Amino acid sequence: MDLLDDAPGNAPEFSVSELSGAIKRIIEGEFAHVRVKGEVGRVSRPRSGHLYLDLKDDRSVLASVIWKGVTGRLSVQPEEGMEVVATGRLTTFAGQSRYQLVIEDLKPAGMGALMAMLEKRRAALAAEGLFAAERKRRPPFLPEVIGVITSPSGAVIRDILHRLRDRFPRKVLIWPVAVQGERCAPEVTRAIEGFNRLAPGGALPRPDLIIVARGGGSIEDLWGFNEESVVRAAAASEIPLISAVGHETDTTLIDHAADLRAPTPTAAAELAVPVRLDLLNWFDAQGARLLQALSGQVRARDQRLRDLSRALPRPESLTESARQRLDVAGDRLPQALRALVRTRELQLTRSAGVLRPGLLRSGLEAERRRLANTAARLNIGALQRDTAQKRRDFDRIVAQFARAGARQVSGLREKLDSTDRLRETLGYKATLQRGYAVVRGDGAVVTTQAAAEAALALEIEFADGRLTVGGGSGGGPSGEGTPKPKRSKSGAPKPKPPEQGSLF
Repeated sequence: MDLLDDAPGNAPEFSVSELSGAIKRIIEGEFAHVRVKGEVGRVSRPRSGHLYLDLKDDRSVLASVIWKGVTGRLSVQPEEGMEVVATGRLTTFAGQSRYQLVIEDLKPAGMGALMAMLEKRRAALAAEGLFAAERKRRPPFLPEVIGVITSPSGAVIRDILHRLRDRFPRKVLIWPVAVQGERCAPEVTRAIEGFNRLAPGGALPRPDLIIVARGGGSIEDLWGFNEESVVRAAAASEIPLISAVGHETDTTLIDHAADLRAPTPTAAAELAVPVRLDLLNWFDAQGARLLQALSGQVRARDQRLRDLSRALPRPESLTESARQRLDVAGDRLPQALRALVRTRELQLTRSAGVLRPGLLRSGLEAERRRLANTAARLNIGALQRDTAQKRRDFDRIVAQFARAGARQVSGLREKLDSTDRLRETLGYKATLQRGYAVVRGDGAVVTTQAAAEAALALEIEFADGRLTVGGGSGGGPSGEGTPKPKRSKSGAPKPKPPEQGSLF
């Protein structure tokens, strides 16, 4: 019995590696393709590019891995707390004696998970201020170049180009991108950044406005425009950006970051440019209003001038009183002169009676002595120097007055020239230079057809001369009934008296 107990049994012996390999083959054979629904737990992104995460429910945890090549193809990147459906194969990791799921595809578990993740991302980006209204800029009223980021083969670009051509043709630069799938987000991001890196005035013109456009679709189709890289590129764009992704009911995160959101791509083209015909009509209306306002101002000023002229007194009435006073003074002047002569004669006689010759001689002698003393005290040299200095001062003052007078005359001459140029500009002669003509009949300006028909002859004044044509009821387009100009006895046409021009 003891010998039998010590003998080896029939159970085979396995090494650790052999046992691990056998378990691996059994698990991979039984679970070669599985779909697992769960909540994403811990997520790890090492520098190798692989992605390690846990799928869990309320009782268990399943370790999972997504290799580097698969990570770039995922339409949705896993985030902690997201409920997903993972597709892959089950295998073992002998190094740690555990099994794990190698994920080949990962999708959110229903619309609710996508919306929850979208709301979480929207709240995080809004907290950073990327959707703030004060960051948004008004698009230019009429951009010269419009950059369009969309698929080059869809109907969206045709609708945009057609609407731009109908409203106001502009230069369009198209940056082709994928509008759905895993290539959508990085290509749209590069397109927005590429347009912003174009230098103004370069070989390729820099757009004044960017339109990011795509047709409608499901939330999965539009998911590329919800990626964080696209939203940050739209918010950082120095060029105003219009988002036209999906239909009016579709909302993506790029709509919040863009400067302006359009409900459809066609509406984005309408927001980008105005209607050319409407602008032309507006300009015509403004020109008509300006002309009407100017005409009204001229008529009002003319009426005001006429009213003021009626309030002024006649020139004769201003001089009547002064003329009468002059006549009265002229009548009194001879009598006043005779009275003045008599008064002076009487005063002279009285003064002559008081004078005595001896007193006069003594007075003259005293004045002669005083004058001699004064002359002796005078310094002739000083007087000459003072006189020369006074003369130099006088010459300097005269020169200053001459220069001041010359400057004043020059300024007045420039002002007179400017006023004359203004008179020429405002006169009707300048209007004739622009192609207009003045029609006169019987010495007056003709402004109506009835007055032209009633006139015996019409004189049309152009910028380069005047032309006399027949008028009145007897005249016509053929010139019949046109009165011939009167001729003098020598046979030459009698010159017409000069007429004063009119501003109207």
